[in-house]
Amino acid sequence: MAAKTVLNYLERDSVIHKMTGTTKLAFFLLFTFASMITYNTWVLLGLFAVSLAAFRLSHIKYREVRFMMIFMLVFLVLNNLFIFLFDPNQGTTLYGTRHVLFHLFWRYDVTAEQLFYMLNISLKYFVALPVAILFISATNPSEFAASLNSIGISYKVGYSVAIALRYIPDIQRDYHSISQAQQARGVELGKNEHFFARLKNSVNILLPLILTSLNRIDTISNAMELRGFGKNKKRTWYTKRPFARRDFIAIAIGVVLLAVSLFVTIRFGRFYNPFVG
Repeated sequence: MAAKTVLNYLERDSVIHKMTGTTKLAFFLLFTFASMITYNTWVLLGLFAVSLAAFRLSHIKYREVRFMMIFMLVFLVLNNLFIFLFDPNQGTTLYGTRHVLFHLFWRYDVTAEQLFYMLNISLKYFVALPVAILFISATNPSEFAASLNSIGISYKVGYSVAIALRYIPDIQRDYHSISQAQQARGVELGKNEHFFARLKNSVNILLPLILTSLNRIDTISNAMELRGFGKNKKRTWYTKRPFARRDFIAIAIGVVLLAVSLFVTIRFGRFYNPFVG
């Protein structure tokens, strides 16, 4: 059975995929900055709607990125849990009021302000994640390298990033192959085994995986050296494409979203406060 990979390029016939790598990088940066500077619930909801619309336009299915979604949800739950454990009154401090819903124990009161604050934190994750996944899944690694080079980053750095992105699925496939080989030799890694036993047995996979990775890195390095990579200060890109109308529209949307986020933040503050009239 073929290994399932995550964080890899998924080719589709969509308007998102047809945009240049520079456009997707610019929109990603504009959109991310717009979501970072504000905690206004209405702005975050608007950005979330745009994020979902962009994801729908990409024709990428949920099941193809399900692992990243589940990982984000687990991380989000842990993040909110630790926010509450370390400072259960952060919401009341920010919003200036205190509406206790119920008491848990010791100093831990569940307040409407704290829940609303954690809701906004969660919204920021839900806003950023689809665009981040979309940027990785809808951008060809070589095209991403060209986009980095187009904004002034050295082509050596850009090409290194492209190789790393291409290498992630290979590592996952190698891990899957080595795991199956180890299980065929009697090393139990299934769900029937205890967690710590599985963790201990997983160590047996690491050494072959590291050796395989080092060997592949050495092969790639030798191939690039033989082809004279890095000899010149500039290079041309086979995957680089000229800007089209859709690229200018996407960048304009990103600029407008950032401008709206900045305007609302400066005019009304970073936080929307429903607890005061």
